[in-house]
Amino acid sequence: MGRIIKVAGPLVVAEGMQSANVYDVCQVGEHGLIGEIIEMRGDKASIQVYEETVGLGPGDPVETTGEPLSVELAPGLIESMFDGIQRPLDAYLKAADSAFFRKGVKVAALDRDKLWDFKPALSVGDRISAGMVIGTVQETPVVLHKIMVPYGVEGTVKEIKAGEFTIEQTVCVVETAIGFKELTMLQKWPVRRGRPYASKLSPTEPMFTGQRVIDTFFPVVKGGAASVPGPFGAGKTVVQHQIAKWGDTEIVVYVGCGERGNEMTDVLMEFPELKDPKTGESLMKRTVLIANTSNMPVAAREASIYTGITIAEYFRDMGYSVAIMADSTSRWAEALREMSGRLEEMPGEEGYPAYLGSRLAEFYERAGKVICLGDETRTGEVTAIGAVSPPGGDLSEPVTQSTLRIVKVFWGLDAQLAYRRHFPSINWLNSYSLYQDKIDAYINEHAAADWSELRTEAMTLLQEEASLDEIVRLVGIDALSEKDRLKLEAAKSIREDYLQQNAFHEIDTYTSLNKQYKMLKLIVSFYREGERALEKGVYLKSILDLKVRDRIARSKYTAEEELAKIDAIQAELVEAVDKLIEEGGLKKHA
Repeated sequence: MGRIIKVAGPLVVAEGMQSANVYDVCQVGEHGLIGEIIEMRGDKASIQVYEETVGLGPGDPVETTGEPLSVELAPGLIESMFDGIQRPLDAYLKAADSAFFRKGVKVAALDRDKLWDFKPALSVGDRISAGMVIGTVQETPVVLHKIMVPYGVEGTVKEIKAGEFTIEQTVCVVETAIGFKELTMLQKWPVRRGRPYASKLSPTEPMFTGQRVIDTFFPVVKGGAASVPGPFGAGKTVVQHQIAKWGDTEIVVYVGCGERGNEMTDVLMEFPELKDPKTGESLMKRTVLIANTSNMPVAAREASIYTGITIAEYFRDMGYSVAIMADSTSRWAEALREMSGRLEEMPGEEGYPAYLGSRLAEFYERAGKVICLGDETRTGEVTAIGAVSPPGGDLSEPVTQSTLRIVKVFWGLDAQLAYRRHFPSINWLNSYSLYQDKIDAYINEHAAADWSELRTEAMTLLQEEASLDEIVRLVGIDALSEKDRLKLEAAKSIREDYLQQNAFHEIDTYTSLNKQYKMLKLIVSFYREGERALEKGVYLKSILDLKVRDRIARSKYTAEEELAKIDAIQAELVEAVDKLIEEGGLKKHA
């Protein structure tokens, strides 16, 4: 047992810790506060304490558990809300009888008394190895929890049971090379170490989010990594909420890391009420929440990210597609900076530790598509989406730049778009997706053969609009040709009628890929038909005054089951332009 010699905020230094190792979990002080050793110098340990350290002082005891910081993995994770070190907040509230954290209150991460209906998937005599599914539990109506053989266990099934068990009761007995091993539904895994897999694959399948600007122009694949940087008020949290609600994944792990408590409250209030479009069940039936908000211990922010990604990997190993939302990695990096400063390490740029980039890489590189252990036919994906909150919206700051060197999708939020109430405020001129070619090929094959052609034409119009706007600001719009002015109108339609999307509108909040294709084709067709009319001598004003334009603008509010209406607008557009060409477009100007 060691003794405290120094307390500096969340950092505690203890001596007499010869038997401890880096990353061991410790019990600090008389109340047994949870801490983690982050540096060893001889017999002195620097301990990152994940609870309030007020009241600790020199001479207080410190004892190592000899184990790394780990999470409990078993039925009961879904629909739960944990803090950064996996303390269940509802159970903690009852145990502490307080809405605030109290010292020394110990609560098990998962319910030890609840009975789960275990159904075996193997028989006596079967050979098993790590990762194999020994049985299943229907955790929620939409999540079948697969109980897997822990890593490092291999042998023959000697006994396997069916029925209702707690997570600590034996459900299977295995004869291994060194004796008999009893398996329960509960596993533990150290959060800083990625869970093993058979092999990693190159992801190609898009993760559709129902957000038009993302799915069409800056898509992410299942198993990819994306970043959402933007200033305060630009809509980072709403973007992540929308992806969590509507993203094409089976499990969602949402980590509120250092953000305001009301944002997690929004999730807690909304998700139980929202219906999953695929299953009709509440979205909470496939969601795990981890909350380490701005008024919770700063040091635990770092642990919350690792806790989230470990839980995501656990469900990935069952063969599920998992999305993890980290909101925001900037607050996590600030916790790293604070602890680095207290350790008196040599600071890097803007005071962040020199290892900031490698720590970010450790997180994002745990995303991916893998072949799971135990079954070559079982694949799973973890898609990591991290928000970044650069001070003042300065994208040149270290956290943003380090993140962009790692992720392959950049959704850059623009304060000017947000001020104009254009949401999602993703700037289409500086955002990018390095998965675009893979996804274009996938959608061309599975949805529409001309998808990539339409997308390229629409993006070209937006880019040309930016160039033409410079000319308009210098010499006025009258200096532009009618063809260039048509481009401006078409680009405006893409911006306002396609890219702008109301997250709080019952219909507009989500757009299927089929509807996106029909909407984009309709807007691009307006430009193409307008060009055709101009070539036939029709005046631009006559084209812009077409009544069908109002219907094009309102097509975003067409319900998914009424998409034939968009096809009707397309036919009406062609018919109206044909009529203009027949009349010469001169009737209004006669």
